[in-house]
Amino acid sequence: MKDLRRYARIRSPRGTFLAWQTANKKSVSRLENAGLGGLYIRTPEPPRPGAYIQLLLDVPAGEVRARAVVLRIEAGGMAVKFIAMQPEARGRFARWIKSLV
Repeated sequence: MKDLRRYARIRSPRGTFLAWQTANKKSVSRLENAGLGGLYIRTPEPPRPGAYIQLLLDVPAGEVRARAVVLRIEAGGMAVKFIAMQPEARGRFARWIKSLV
């Protein structure tokens, strides 16, 4: 099946975790892969598709905070798409992604 993503996904380093929350749930989960458009997060109880989440990821250049929407859930995780990120955070995130390639 052809990958229709706008941005390539890069496997995140082992042990990369991020914090996320919905209106009524907070969690820390392992980051499976990342791209400039979104993430795949490992979690046993993901929120429903369409749910909005807040994300916090620490990268070497500093914190990356973003808002995202859950696109789909699978056994063991969820795919999310970024919907809002401050320009400074986007720059830190983009530099981190580039360093993983």
